[in-house]
Amino acid sequence: MSPEENDLLCRVEGDAPMGQIMRRHWIAACLSEEVAEPDGKPIRVRLLGENLVVFRDSKGRVGVLDEYCSHRRASLVFARNEECGLRCLYHGWKFDVDGNILEMASEPEGSTFANKVKHKSYPTHEAGGFVWCYMGPPGEMREFQPPAFAPTGDARVSATKVRVRCNWAQILEGQIDSAHSSSLHSSDMVPAQVDGAKATDTHWERPSTDKAPRFQIERTGYGFRYAAIRKPIKNADSHDYIRTTVYIAPYTALIPPNNVHNVATLLTPEDDTSTIFYFIAWNGTDKPGIGADAWRKFNVLQWGTDVDGNFDGVRTYDNNYGQDRDAMKAGNFTGIKGIPTQDIAMWESMGPIADRSKERLGTSDVAVAAFRRLMVQAARTMQDEGKAIGTDGAQIPHAKISSYEGVMPKTTNWRELGGGSEAPGASTRQAQLQPAK
Repeated sequence: MSPEENDLLCRVEGDAPMGQIMRRHWIAACLSEEVAEPDGKPIRVRLLGENLVVFRDSKGRVGVLDEYCSHRRASLVFARNEECGLRCLYHGWKFDVDGNILEMASEPEGSTFANKVKHKSYPTHEAGGFVWCYMGPPGEMREFQPPAFAPTGDARVSATKVRVRCNWAQILEGQIDSAHSSSLHSSDMVPAQVDGAKATDTHWERPSTDKAPRFQIERTGYGFRYAAIRKPIKNADSHDYIRTTVYIAPYTALIPPNNVHNVATLLTPEDDTSTIFYFIAWNGTDKPGIGADAWRKFNVLQWGTDVDGNFDGVRTYDNNYGQDRDAMKAGNFTGIKGIPTQDIAMWESMGPIADRSKERLGTSDVAVAAFRRLMVQAARTMQDEGKAIGTDGAQIPHAKISSYEGVMPKTTNWRELGGGSEAPGASTRQAQLQPAK
Protein backbone atom coordinates (compact mmCIF):
# COMPACT_ATOMS: atom_id res chain seq x y z
CA MET A 1 0.00 0.00 0.00
CA SER A 2 1.09 3.56 -0.65
CA PRO A 3 1.19 6.11 2.21
CA GLU A 4 -1.83 7.84 0.63
CA GLU A 5 -3.82 4.57 0.61
CA ASN A 6 -2.74 3.87 4.18
CA ASP A 7 -4.11 7.23 5.32
CA LEU A 8 -7.37 6.68 3.45
CA LEU A 9 -7.78 3.35 5.24
CA CYS A 10 -6.78 4.37 8.75
CA ARG A 11 -7.66 7.98 9.44
CA VAL A 12 -11.13 8.75 10.80
CA GLU A 13 -10.99 12.23 12.32
CA GLY A 14 -12.53 15.38 10.90
CA ASP A 15 -13.27 15.25 7.18
CA ALA A 16 -11.30 12.03 6.60
CA PRO A 17 -13.32 9.93 4.11
CA MET A 18 -13.22 6.81 6.29
CA GLY A 19 -14.58 8.73 9.24
CA GLN A 20 -17.30 10.15 7.02
CA ILE A 21 -18.27 6.60 6.03
CA MET A 22 -18.50 5.63 9.69
CA ARG A 23 -20.66 8.67 10.49
CA ARG A 24 -23.26 7.34 8.07
CA HIS A 25 -23.56 4.10 10.03
CA TRP A 26 -24.81 3.70 13.59
CA ILE A 27 -21.75 3.51 15.85
CA ALA A 28 -21.46 1.94 19.32
CA ALA A 29 -20.99 4.67 21.92
CA CYS A 30 -20.79 2.36 24.94
CA LEU A 31 -22.41 -0.65 26.58
CA SER A 32 -25.84 -0.04 28.08
CA GLU A 33 -24.65 -1.37 31.42
CA GLU A 34 -22.21 1.55 31.66
CA VAL A 35 -25.16 3.95 31.92
CA ALA A 36 -27.71 1.58 33.43
CA GLU A 37 -28.93 3.91 36.21
CA PRO A 38 -31.39 6.74 35.45
CA ASP A 39 -29.90 10.00 36.75
CA GLY A 40 -26.66 8.08 37.23
CA LYS A 41 -23.07 9.05 36.54
CA PRO A 42 -22.45 10.47 33.04
CA ILE A 43 -19.57 8.81 31.21
CA ARG A 44 -17.00 10.23 28.85
CA VAL A 45 -16.60 8.65 25.40
CA ARG A 46 -14.54 9.60 22.39
CA LEU A 47 -15.86 8.82 18.90
CA LEU A 48 -14.12 9.65 15.60
CA GLY A 49 -12.05 12.37 17.24
CA GLU A 50 -14.92 13.96 19.20
CA ASN A 51 -15.16 14.06 22.99
CA LEU A 52 -18.73 13.25 24.06
CA VAL A 53 -20.70 12.47 27.19
CA VAL A 54 -23.32 9.70 27.52
CA PHE A 55 -26.02 9.69 30.22
CA ARG A 56 -29.41 8.18 31.06
CA ASP A 57 -32.04 10.66 32.18
CA SER A 58 -34.81 10.36 34.77
CA LYS A 59 -37.15 8.69 32.24
CA GLY A 60 -34.55 6.15 31.09
CA ARG A 61 -33.73 7.92 27.82
CA VAL A 62 -30.08 7.92 26.74
CA GLY A 63 -28.35 11.04 25.44
CA VAL A 64 -25.05 11.47 23.61
CA LEU A 65 -23.91 15.09 23.82
CA ASP A 66 -20.82 17.15 23.11
CA GLU A 67 -18.77 16.85 26.31
CA TYR A 68 -18.16 20.58 26.55
CA CYS A 69 -20.88 22.97 27.72
CA SER A 70 -22.14 25.38 25.06
CA HIS A 71 -21.65 28.25 27.52
CA ARG A 72 -18.00 28.30 28.58
CA ARG A 73 -16.91 24.80 27.49
CA ALA A 74 -16.62 23.19 30.92
CA SER A 75 -16.89 19.39 30.84
CA LEU A 76 -20.35 17.90 31.30
CA VAL A 77 -18.82 14.69 32.62
CA PHE A 78 -18.91 16.42 36.01
CA ALA A 79 -22.50 17.66 35.53
CA ARG A 80 -25.44 16.89 37.79
CA ASN A 81 -27.75 14.36 36.15
CA GLU A 82 -31.17 15.30 37.48
CA GLU A 83 -34.79 15.88 36.46
CA CYS A 84 -34.35 14.80 32.82
CA GLY A 85 -31.17 16.67 32.03
CA LEU A 86 -27.49 17.38 32.64
CA ARG A 87 -26.82 20.54 34.64
CA CYS A 88 -23.35 22.02 34.15
CA LEU A 89 -21.63 22.68 37.46
CA TYR A 90 -20.06 25.93 36.28
CA HIS A 91 -23.12 28.17 35.73
CA GLY A 92 -26.08 25.79 35.95
CA TRP A 93 -27.02 25.50 32.28
CA LYS A 94 -29.12 22.37 31.82
CA PHE A 95 -29.39 20.19 28.67
CA ASP A 96 -31.78 17.38 27.77
CA VAL A 97 -30.95 14.26 25.72
CA ASP A 98 -31.68 16.12 22.48
CA GLY A 99 -29.42 19.06 23.28
CA ASN A 100 -32.24 21.46 24.13
CA ILE A 101 -31.41 23.96 26.85
CA LEU A 102 -33.95 23.57 29.65
CA GLU A 103 -32.56 26.15 32.03
CA MET A 104 -29.94 28.90 32.15
CA ALA A 105 -29.50 29.57 35.84
CA SER A 106 -26.98 32.34 35.19
CA GLU A 107 -29.31 34.33 32.88
CA PRO A 108 -31.90 36.86 34.13
CA GLU A 109 -35.55 35.87 34.50
CA GLY A 110 -37.44 36.28 31.26
CA SER A 111 -34.37 35.83 29.05
CA THR A 112 -35.04 34.14 25.68
CA PHE A 113 -31.37 33.25 25.21
CA ALA A 114 -32.10 29.53 25.71
CA ASN A 115 -34.23 29.52 22.55
CA LYS A 116 -31.26 30.67 20.50
CA VAL A 117 -28.79 27.95 21.56
CA LYS A 118 -28.84 24.22 20.71
CA HIS A 119 -26.19 21.97 22.20
CA LYS A 120 -24.66 19.36 19.89
CA SER A 121 -26.36 15.99 20.36
CA TYR A 122 -26.62 12.78 18.37
CA PRO A 123 -29.62 10.46 17.90
CA THR A 124 -29.40 7.27 19.96
CA HIS A 125 -30.78 3.75 19.94
CA GLU A 126 -30.29 0.82 22.32
CA ALA A 127 -29.99 -2.74 21.06
CA GLY A 128 -27.92 -5.83 21.81
CA GLY A 129 -26.68 -4.38 25.09
CA PHE A 130 -25.18 -1.32 23.39
CA VAL A 131 -25.94 2.38 23.13
CA TRP A 132 -25.67 3.34 19.46
CA CYS A 133 -25.56 6.82 17.99
CA TYR A 134 -25.71 8.36 14.54
CA MET A 135 -23.13 11.08 13.84
CA GLY A 136 -23.71 11.79 10.15
CA PRO A 137 -25.85 14.25 8.19
CA PRO A 138 -29.43 14.13 9.52
CA GLY A 139 -30.89 13.77 6.05
CA GLU A 140 -28.87 10.59 5.45
CA MET A 141 -29.78 8.80 8.68
CA ARG A 142 -31.17 5.33 7.98
CA GLU A 143 -33.51 3.45 10.25
CA PHE A 144 -31.62 1.47 12.87
CA GLN A 145 -31.50 -2.25 12.22
CA PRO A 146 -30.56 -4.90 14.79
CA PRO A 147 -26.88 -5.90 14.74
CA ALA A 148 -25.93 -9.35 13.50
CA PHE A 149 -25.02 -10.39 17.04
CA ALA A 150 -28.47 -9.51 18.40
CA PRO A 151 -30.87 -10.69 15.69
CA THR A 152 -33.77 -10.82 18.16
CA GLY A 153 -34.64 -8.71 21.15
CA ASP A 154 -34.17 -11.61 23.56
CA ALA A 155 -30.69 -12.61 22.31
CA ARG A 156 -28.26 -13.24 25.15
CA VAL A 157 -25.33 -10.95 24.39
CA SER A 158 -22.15 -10.83 26.50
CA ALA A 159 -19.33 -8.42 25.76
CA THR A 160 -16.04 -7.32 27.15
CA LYS A 161 -14.37 -4.03 26.31
CA VAL A 162 -10.84 -2.69 26.16
CA ARG A 163 -9.00 0.24 24.60
CA VAL A 164 -6.39 -0.62 21.97
CA ARG A 165 -3.69 1.93 21.23
CA CYS A 166 -3.68 1.73 17.44
CA ASN A 167 -5.84 2.52 14.43
CA TRP A 168 -9.05 0.64 13.77
CA ALA A 169 -7.89 -1.07 10.55
CA GLN A 170 -5.04 -2.93 12.27
CA ILE A 171 -7.59 -4.50 14.60
CA LEU A 172 -10.12 -5.28 11.89
CA GLU A 173 -7.44 -7.01 9.83
CA GLY A 174 -6.77 -9.25 12.80
CA GLN A 175 -10.43 -10.19 13.08
CA ILE A 176 -10.71 -11.32 9.45
CA ASP A 177 -7.36 -13.15 9.44
CA SER A 178 -8.29 -16.78 10.06
CA ALA A 179 -4.75 -18.08 9.52
CA HIS A 180 -3.22 -16.45 12.59
CA SER A 181 -5.38 -18.39 15.04
CA SER A 182 -3.46 -21.60 14.33
CA SER A 183 -0.27 -19.95 15.61
CA LEU A 184 -0.98 -17.00 17.90
CA HIS A 185 -3.89 -18.69 19.69
CA SER A 186 -2.65 -22.28 19.40
CA SER A 187 -2.51 -22.76 23.19
CA ASP A 188 -6.11 -21.60 23.55
CA MET A 189 -7.61 -22.99 20.32
CA VAL A 190 -6.31 -26.55 20.41
CA PRO A 191 -6.69 -29.43 17.92
CA ALA A 192 -8.89 -32.24 19.23
CA GLN A 193 -10.79 -35.35 18.15
CA VAL A 194 -14.11 -33.51 17.94
CA ASP A 195 -16.73 -33.11 15.22
CA GLY A 196 -16.70 -29.31 15.34
CA ALA A 197 -15.52 -26.35 17.42
CA LYS A 198 -16.14 -26.87 21.15
CA ALA A 199 -15.85 -24.40 24.03
CA THR A 200 -14.73 -25.37 27.53
CA ASP A 201 -14.09 -23.19 30.59
CA THR A 202 -10.40 -22.89 29.69
CA HIS A 203 -9.99 -23.26 25.91
CA TRP A 204 -11.61 -23.84 22.52
CA GLU A 205 -11.20 -27.13 20.63
CA ARG A 206 -11.17 -27.49 16.85
CA PRO A 207 -11.06 -30.61 14.63
CA SER A 208 -7.95 -29.73 12.63
CA THR A 209 -4.17 -29.44 12.90
CA ASP A 210 -3.88 -27.65 9.54
CA LYS A 211 -2.08 -24.29 9.91
CA ALA A 212 -2.20 -23.31 6.22
CA PRO A 213 -5.85 -23.03 5.17
CA ARG A 214 -7.04 -22.39 1.62
CA PHE A 215 -9.11 -19.25 1.15
CA GLN A 216 -12.10 -18.39 -1.01
CA ILE A 217 -13.92 -15.06 -0.95
CA GLU A 218 -17.35 -13.79 -1.90
CA ARG A 219 -17.94 -10.04 -2.18
CA THR A 220 -21.27 -8.68 -0.93
CA GLY A 221 -23.02 -5.34 -0.75
CA TYR A 222 -22.27 -5.09 2.98
CA GLY A 223 -18.60 -6.19 2.77
CA PHE A 224 -17.54 -9.78 2.12
CA ARG A 225 -17.61 -13.36 3.36
CA TYR A 226 -14.76 -15.83 3.07
CA ALA A 227 -14.02 -19.46 3.84
CA ALA A 228 -10.84 -20.78 5.42
CA ILE A 229 -10.73 -24.43 4.36
CA ARG A 230 -8.54 -26.81 6.37
CA LYS A 231 -7.86 -30.52 6.43
CA PRO A 232 -9.80 -32.12 9.29
CA ILE A 233 -8.23 -34.62 11.66
CA LYS A 234 -10.79 -37.25 10.63
CA ASN A 235 -11.76 -38.15 7.05
CA ALA A 236 -9.34 -35.74 5.45
CA ASP A 237 -9.64 -37.48 2.08
CA SER A 238 -13.38 -36.91 1.79
CA HIS A 239 -14.12 -33.92 4.01
CA ASP A 240 -13.01 -30.33 4.67
CA TYR A 241 -13.06 -28.32 7.87
CA ILE A 242 -14.73 -25.06 6.83
CA ARG A 243 -14.69 -21.85 8.84
CA THR A 244 -16.42 -18.81 7.35
CA THR A 245 -15.79 -15.27 8.57
CA VAL A 246 -17.97 -12.29 7.68
CA TYR A 247 -16.98 -8.64 7.39
CA ILE A 248 -19.86 -6.17 7.71
CA ALA A 249 -18.50 -2.75 6.80
CA PRO A 250 -17.35 -0.69 8.41
CA TYR A 251 -16.64 -2.10 11.88
CA THR A 252 -18.16 -5.54 12.51
CA ALA A 253 -16.72 -9.04 12.03
CA LEU A 254 -18.51 -12.33 12.67
CA ILE A 255 -16.08 -15.01 13.79
CA PRO A 256 -16.73 -18.76 13.32
CA PRO A 257 -18.86 -20.03 16.25
CA ASN A 258 -18.56 -22.99 18.61
CA ASN A 259 -21.09 -25.28 20.28
CA VAL A 260 -21.81 -22.86 23.16
CA HIS A 261 -21.98 -19.42 21.55
CA ASN A 262 -21.48 -17.35 18.43
CA VAL A 263 -18.62 -14.84 18.33
CA ALA A 264 -18.34 -11.31 16.97
CA THR A 265 -16.12 -8.28 17.25
CA LEU A 266 -17.17 -4.64 17.11
CA LEU A 267 -14.90 -1.61 16.85
CA THR A 268 -15.40 2.00 17.87
CA PRO A 269 -12.59 4.20 16.56
CA GLU A 270 -11.90 6.90 19.15
CA ASP A 271 -9.56 8.71 16.79
CA ASP A 272 -6.80 7.92 14.29
CA THR A 273 -4.64 6.01 16.78
CA SER A 274 -6.97 4.68 19.47
CA THR A 275 -9.87 2.21 19.23
CA ILE A 276 -12.36 0.62 21.60
CA PHE A 277 -12.48 -3.13 20.97
CA TYR A 278 -15.57 -5.14 21.92
CA PHE A 279 -15.31 -8.94 21.96
CA ILE A 280 -18.82 -10.40 21.91
CA ALA A 281 -20.48 -13.77 22.49
CA TRP A 282 -24.17 -14.44 21.91
CA ASN A 283 -26.41 -17.45 22.00
CA GLY A 284 -28.39 -17.41 18.74
CA THR A 285 -31.29 -19.87 18.52
CA ASP A 286 -29.49 -23.17 19.04
CA LYS A 287 -26.80 -22.45 21.64
CA PRO A 288 -26.94 -21.88 25.41
CA GLY A 289 -24.66 -18.85 25.31
CA ILE A 290 -22.40 -17.60 28.09
CA GLY A 291 -22.85 -14.99 30.82
CA ALA A 292 -20.94 -11.71 30.77
CA ASP A 293 -18.87 -12.50 33.87
CA ALA A 294 -17.84 -15.93 32.56
CA TRP A 295 -17.06 -14.46 29.12
CA ARG A 296 -14.83 -11.74 30.59
CA LYS A 297 -13.09 -14.27 32.82
CA PHE A 298 -12.45 -16.66 29.91
CA ASN A 299 -10.90 -13.84 27.88
CA VAL A 300 -8.86 -12.56 30.86
CA LEU A 301 -10.53 -9.16 30.41
CA GLN A 302 -12.43 -8.80 33.65
CA TRP A 303 -13.45 -5.27 34.52
CA GLY A 304 -11.58 -3.92 37.53
CA THR A 305 -8.98 -6.70 37.29
CA ASP A 306 -7.65 -6.88 33.74
CA VAL A 307 -9.03 -3.52 32.56
CA ASP A 308 -9.28 -0.40 34.69
CA GLY A 309 -12.18 2.01 35.09
CA ASN A 310 -11.25 3.76 31.84
CA PHE A 311 -11.08 0.42 29.97
CA ASP A 312 -7.32 0.52 29.59
CA GLY A 313 -5.76 -2.93 29.87
CA VAL A 314 -3.38 -3.57 32.76
CA ARG A 315 -1.15 -5.66 30.46
CA THR A 316 0.50 -3.23 28.06
CA TYR A 317 3.39 -2.84 25.64
CA ASP A 318 5.46 -1.34 28.47
CA ASN A 319 5.13 -4.47 30.64
CA ASN A 320 5.27 -6.87 27.66
CA TYR A 321 1.59 -7.76 28.18
CA GLY A 322 2.58 -9.89 31.18
CA GLN A 323 4.38 -12.37 28.93
CA ASP A 324 5.66 -15.37 30.90
CA ARG A 325 8.78 -16.85 29.30
CA ASP A 326 8.80 -19.77 31.74
CA ALA A 327 5.30 -20.69 30.59
CA MET A 328 6.57 -20.56 27.02
CA LYS A 329 9.36 -22.97 27.87
CA ALA A 330 6.77 -25.25 29.44
CA GLY A 331 4.77 -25.34 26.19
CA ASN A 332 2.53 -22.27 26.10
CA PHE A 333 3.00 -20.72 22.66
CA THR A 334 2.82 -17.00 23.54
CA GLY A 335 3.16 -16.80 27.31
CA ILE A 336 0.40 -14.17 27.19
CA LYS A 337 -2.92 -14.81 28.93
CA GLY A 338 -6.17 -14.35 27.04
CA ILE A 339 -7.00 -14.51 23.35
CA PRO A 340 -7.76 -10.75 23.06
CA THR A 341 -4.53 -9.69 24.78
CA GLN A 342 -2.51 -11.96 22.49
CA ASP A 343 -4.08 -10.09 19.58
CA ILE A 344 -3.59 -6.68 21.19
CA ALA A 345 0.12 -7.39 21.67
CA MET A 346 0.45 -7.95 17.93
CA TRP A 347 -1.70 -4.97 16.88
CA GLU A 348 -0.07 -2.43 19.18
CA SER A 349 3.45 -3.69 18.46
CA MET A 350 2.98 -2.58 14.83
CA GLY A 351 2.77 1.04 16.01
CA PRO A 352 -0.22 3.42 16.17
CA ILE A 353 -0.54 3.30 12.37
CA ALA A 354 1.40 0.46 10.73
CA ASP A 355 3.49 1.26 7.67
CA ARG A 356 1.83 -1.17 5.29
CA SER A 357 4.19 -0.19 2.44
CA LYS A 358 6.89 -2.30 4.12
CA GLU A 359 4.84 -5.51 4.41
CA ARG A 360 5.21 -8.67 2.34
CA LEU A 361 1.81 -10.30 2.02
CA GLY A 362 1.46 -14.00 1.27
CA THR A 363 -1.25 -16.46 0.30
CA SER A 364 -2.71 -16.50 3.82
CA ASP A 365 -3.37 -12.74 3.59
CA VAL A 366 -6.12 -12.98 0.96
CA ALA A 367 -8.82 -11.60 3.28
CA VAL A 368 -6.57 -8.80 4.52
CA ALA A 369 -5.81 -7.76 0.95
CA ALA A 370 -9.53 -7.91 0.09
CA PHE A 371 -10.39 -5.71 3.07
CA ARG A 372 -7.80 -3.12 2.10
CA ARG A 373 -8.88 -2.96 -1.53
CA LEU A 374 -12.54 -2.78 -0.55
CA MET A 375 -12.20 -0.04 2.04
CA VAL A 376 -9.64 2.11 0.22
CA GLN A 377 -12.00 2.14 -2.76
CA ALA A 378 -14.90 2.87 -0.39
CA ALA A 379 -12.98 5.85 1.00
CA ARG A 380 -12.33 7.15 -2.51
CA THR A 381 -16.00 6.76 -3.40
CA MET A 382 -16.94 8.65 -0.25
CA GLN A 383 -14.44 11.36 -1.12
CA ASP A 384 -15.50 11.72 -4.75
CA GLU A 385 -19.23 10.92 -4.69
CA GLY A 386 -20.32 11.26 -1.06
CA LYS A 387 -21.63 7.68 -0.99
CA ALA A 388 -20.90 5.40 1.96
CA ILE A 389 -20.41 1.66 1.53
CA GLY A 390 -23.32 -0.40 2.82
CA THR A 391 -25.88 2.40 2.57
CA ASP A 392 -26.96 2.21 -1.07
CA GLY A 393 -29.83 0.10 -2.35
CA ALA A 394 -31.53 -2.89 -0.77
CA GLN A 395 -29.44 -4.54 1.92
CA ILE A 396 -29.58 -7.94 3.55
CA PRO A 397 -30.72 -7.31 7.15
CA HIS A 398 -27.74 -7.84 9.42
CA ALA A 399 -29.85 -10.20 11.52
CA LYS A 400 -29.77 -12.65 8.60
CA ILE A 401 -25.97 -12.61 8.28
CA SER A 402 -23.93 -15.22 10.14
CA SER A 403 -20.61 -17.04 10.16
CA TYR A 404 -20.18 -20.84 10.11
CA GLU A 405 -17.87 -23.67 11.07
CA GLY A 406 -18.05 -27.40 10.56
CA VAL A 407 -16.65 -30.52 8.91
CA MET A 408 -18.38 -31.06 5.58
CA PRO A 409 -17.96 -33.27 2.48
CA LYS A 410 -15.60 -31.81 -0.11
CA THR A 411 -18.50 -31.44 -2.52
CA THR A 412 -20.14 -28.83 -0.23
CA ASN A 413 -20.55 -25.29 -1.56
CA TRP A 414 -19.45 -23.20 1.42
CA ARG A 415 -21.42 -20.18 0.14
CA GLU A 416 -24.59 -22.00 1.13
CA LEU A 417 -23.42 -22.37 4.74
CA GLY A 418 -24.27 -19.75 7.34
CA GLY A 419 -26.15 -16.68 6.18
CA GLY A 420 -25.47 -13.55 4.18
CA SER A 421 -24.68 -14.69 0.64
CA GLU A 422 -26.11 -12.34 -1.95
CA ALA A 423 -25.41 -14.71 -4.84
CA PRO A 424 -25.73 -18.37 -3.80
CA GLY A 425 -23.63 -20.61 -5.98
CA ALA A 426 -21.72 -17.72 -7.56
CA SER A 427 -18.08 -18.26 -8.31
CA THR A 428 -15.60 -16.66 -5.94
CA ARG A 429 -13.49 -13.67 -6.81
CA GLN A 430 -10.43 -15.19 -5.24
CA ALA A 431 -8.24 -14.66 -8.31
CA GLN A 432 -8.65 -10.91 -8.40
CA LEU A 433 -8.32 -10.62 -4.61
CA GLN A 434 -5.21 -12.80 -4.29
CA PRO A 435 -2.19 -10.84 -2.99
CA ALA A 436 1.10 -11.03 -4.83
CA LYS A 437 3.44 -13.76 -3.62
